[in-house]
Amino acid sequence: MNKIAQIFQTLDYGPAPEGPEQAMAWLDSHGRKFGHFIDGEWTKPGKTFASRNPANGESLAQVTDGTAEDVNAAVAAARAAFKPWSTLSGYERGKYLYAIARAIQKHSRLFAVLETLDNGKPIRESRDVDIPLVARHFYHHAGWAQHLSREFPDAVPYGVCGQIIPWNFPLLMLAWKIAPALAAGNTVVLKPAEFTSLTALLFAEICDRAGLPKGVVNIVTGEGDTGAAIVNHPDIDKIAFTGSTEVGKIIRAATAGTGKGLSLELGGKSPYIVFEDADIDSAIEGLVDAIWFNQGQVCCAGSRLLVQESIETRFITKLKKRMSTLRVGDPLDKSIDIGALVAQVQVERIRDLMKRGTKEGAIIYEPDGDLPGGGCFLKPTLVTNVSPANTLVAEEIFGPVLVAMSFRTPEEAVALANNTKYGLAATVWSENINLALDIAPKLKAGVVWINGTNNFDAAVGFGGYKESGFGREGGREGMGAYLKPGWEKTLKAAPVAKAAPAKDDNPLDATHLDQTAKMYIGGKQARPDSGYSRPVRDPAGKLVGEVGDGNRKDIRNAVEAARGALAWSTTAAHTRAQILYFLAENLDYRRAEFAARIKAQTGDDGAGEVALAVERLFAFAGWADKYDGAVHNPPLRAVAAAMVEPLGVMGVVAPAALPLLGSVALIAPALAMGNTVVLVPSGTSPLSVTDLYQVIETSDVPSGVINIVTGDSVSLAKTLAEHDGVDALWFAGSADASTMVEKASITNLKQTWTSRGLNYDLSDRRFEGDYFLGKATQVKNVWIPYGA
Repeated sequence: MNKIAQIFQTLDYGPAPEGPEQAMAWLDSHGRKFGHFIDGEWTKPGKTFASRNPANGESLAQVTDGTAEDVNAAVAAARAAFKPWSTLSGYERGKYLYAIARAIQKHSRLFAVLETLDNGKPIRESRDVDIPLVARHFYHHAGWAQHLSREFPDAVPYGVCGQIIPWNFPLLMLAWKIAPALAAGNTVVLKPAEFTSLTALLFAEICDRAGLPKGVVNIVTGEGDTGAAIVNHPDIDKIAFTGSTEVGKIIRAATAGTGKGLSLELGGKSPYIVFEDADIDSAIEGLVDAIWFNQGQVCCAGSRLLVQESIETRFITKLKKRMSTLRVGDPLDKSIDIGALVAQVQVERIRDLMKRGTKEGAIIYEPDGDLPGGGCFLKPTLVTNVSPANTLVAEEIFGPVLVAMSFRTPEEAVALANNTKYGLAATVWSENINLALDIAPKLKAGVVWINGTNNFDAAVGFGGYKESGFGREGGREGMGAYLKPGWEKTLKAAPVAKAAPAKDDNPLDATHLDQTAKMYIGGKQARPDSGYSRPVRDPAGKLVGEVGDGNRKDIRNAVEAARGALAWSTTAAHTRAQILYFLAENLDYRRAEFAARIKAQTGDDGAGEVALAVERLFAFAGWADKYDGAVHNPPLRAVAAAMVEPLGVMGVVAPAALPLLGSVALIAPALAMGNTVVLVPSGTSPLSVTDLYQVIETSDVPSGVINIVTGDSVSLAKTLAEHDGVDALWFAGSADASTMVEKASITNLKQTWTSRGLNYDLSDRRFEGDYFLGKATQVKNVWIPYGA
């Protein structure tokens, strides 16, 4: 039988090798040994380690392991370049970004081959997905550079940005971080992953060829200690990190109290939900892309298959048949589907996890066939017979391993999907668009794909909820992550509050009946669990009242009540606005009473503060139905709806000053956006907020939406920061206490805002707009395909 006849009989793919010659020649041109790229120059190589081809274990080049001195030099270069770069016009910065994009396109094949050699991903993915999207990010942000002054009129760049990227998408993650940073006017010190540094070094060469000013982009290679030196460097203004949740928590703790900007894009365990009315064949092809793209080494990989019980058997049978056709082999072969994992240590980690899952009852399926020898290869794997508690369901595997479970109802699908500490992405397959759009908002994930998966674009934000991190990359929100309000850089230290001198008096000696204020939890007044009260004194030290001394159990009860009231987030924005208007109206009716209470506690005329509190409630009532999202138009047949969503349960610890306005100014934006609140009012003058109970009760605020616990601000803030049921925490207080709050928040990586001992004057009208609205929300991008 001739060869053509054999091909038609078996329909097997023949080899289609991509030539590595040009990539090897580029490595040879550098002697296969690299220093860092600092201040527009290549440094002399220092102590090096090998960057290896994971498909065969061969060394590609030697890469320098950066030291603290190397990082110092890079930061100094970036700092020196910052002023001239940031003062260029947006048009001029945009031209450099455009030149970089053009150069990447010009050398796209070289980038693609080098990426595949260094990382192990199939050349088809590097060539057709990664590199075009890299160029797209630089083109997109070239446009942003020119329009920043119009779209972000009061914003300024952070300064020097430290950026640390992972090994799964080496060049794409670089583009996601460097492009917006440069567009905003920042300068950059970037550390690529130690396994995959080579395309970042080629990119440095492209920057040089494009004439980018020296010091604007600095590439420092190295291992973990190099990254730590970047994170801890005192002259870096913002850290952007993509990687594991464990390392993200370490970085969060390290940056606590420094005032550095922080973006974290971390791990995931994304659900892939298939309803019984889905196009099964399309859903299976999407699933192949969701979990076996880049060998499953994708933070948003659809690694948890949730398939409706009525089609489970048919779906799994078809899926196994499709798995048998996936080709594992040389990543430079254009006919293979699955390449090599990045390193042997990753292969061993996945095998260990599989052994643990099997001991817990999991059934492992792998298609027949042999793996190539000499490289870091694994077969596509399907895991069944698992419970939600199985290790393979709960832990991020970061490999070609799919875990399957079934569900019966849409409600069960949502519960299973959200049963994870992560919240990066999710996929929904259904021919019923009403069902799909009903499910999408219920999923706790930063990105939801409908009838598709792994869609990315520079115009559409990407990032997670919960322990998948915070901040966005791409889109308007990703651009905003590299900017900050200009006035923040001018803030001075807040005046230190002086404790009133205690006088020798006793509330039992008063001529009136004692009326110690209680807590307000779940819509009811509640006595403190401690059984103790705290005195409230005027500036002269005279006792003016007492409040309950809250403790950990009171916070627990308040958080439970707030979580029980999360339906507030689905209440119509118009209704939330109406209730805030009611609060303002009812507070205004009692203006004289609240003014007198402020004067009694602080000695200041409280009329102006009450008026501002009413005005602030009106302002955020007005925002409730206006601060919304957008519809993006990525370059494919789909739209991406950017939905602005609340964070969930927010802890709010108000400042000591402005006893009424300080609390109202913080809870009003949170409530307007659909969050529920646990409020700790002013530690020195809390009676203005305990007087609000009746206002709340007569303003149609649902039970549990506002909960108030009085007591020591710092100790209660620590409890809120450590509580996994709290999704975000705002704290106004000293620098030391702010640092404590930020460190303690790493348990579930809750989003925080702290005043860091600076004078945030909440009476300023700059705080009645999007400053706090943005911090009270997160953006979910829902991708919706259209057309045949």
